[in-house]
Amino acid sequence: MAATLESKFDPKDMEFRHLGPSGLKISVFSLGGWLTYGGTHKGSIVKECMQAAWENGINFFDTAETYAKGQSEIEMGQALKELAWPRDEYVLSTKIFFGTGRKEPNTKGLSKKHVVEGLKSSLARLQQPYVDIVLAHRPDSATPMKEIVEGFTQCIRNLNLAYYWGTSEWSATQVMEAIQIAERYNLIAPIAEQAQYNAFHRQRFEVEYAPLYKQFQYGTTIWSPLASGLLTGKYNNGIPEDSRYATNKAVFEDSIKALQSDEGKAKIEKVKKLTAVAEKLGASVSQLALAWCAKNENVSTVILGATKVEQIHDNCKALKLLPKLTPEFMEEIEEILQNKPQPAPTYGRER
Repeated sequence: MAATLESKFDPKDMEFRHLGPSGLKISVFSLGGWLTYGGTHKGSIVKECMQAAWENGINFFDTAETYAKGQSEIEMGQALKELAWPRDEYVLSTKIFFGTGRKEPNTKGLSKKHVVEGLKSSLARLQQPYVDIVLAHRPDSATPMKEIVEGFTQCIRNLNLAYYWGTSEWSATQVMEAIQIAERYNLIAPIAEQAQYNAFHRQRFEVEYAPLYKQFQYGTTIWSPLASGLLTGKYNNGIPEDSRYATNKAVFEDSIKALQSDEGKAKIEKVKKLTAVAEKLGASVSQLALAWCAKNENVSTVILGATKVEQIHDNCKALKLLPKLTPEFMEEIEEILQNKPQPAPTYGRER
């Protein structure tokens, strides 16, 4: 008889949601490697952060081929190997499009060649036989949509390199086209979008994607829920030396300039008011911002970024805020934000 595999995962109080129309369930908070693992942080700290996430009931981990030019996948893959969790107890995603910085023209984009070979290269760095989800990191206007859908279908149906595929920062029209092509040619459709979403960045997620949620139950793995740290309050009095704006100046050059504008200063004033709301709930403004994102029923998971174990434990306390965010508190937050997008007009024809 085969030995019984011991379960190592304890969900604690974590909430789990289906990823789009699939049967896959992922933790409402997850951990990603953008701008951190393989870049500013390597070695034992990566494993420690992933272990801290696991201990809080997080089962979903996200990376991409382009993060730190492949080093994020290497660091997270090595951590997974050392942690030795049962492979059926965690969900792993990576993203294909930007490549790792090589100059050969086929090492980027969404041609069938790069989708397949890029994913194979990602898996080698991750030391994994497959990922659960592979995402098209951006749309590729140079490649026919049918070829893109065929490429991801090949990865799943023929090569067993992934179970599902999705999109990241695609327009609703592009997602719709991919789904329609999949239906027409008996190919596999994408199931989720990795979109930027936070209290200061709402229009696309809440309005443009609304038909995708309604018609296809399209899932979402959202990034930058803290607006790159702005919603932590850390930038209220300038830019701290250990912040993302300081350690990734090239990436955030435009954001740094925007912070010093009238609009940026107005956002900081809003953060200060949100801090007062958070204090009434016995929480930090970071926890409030994370819980606000998770409160949206169209959010499948909120991707956390962390460089310290303490950050993960602290962020996961946002779970306890979800039942406290009553309609009254949500309305109070809207009064502060003053940026609720207007839904598309229905001309009195709602169902």
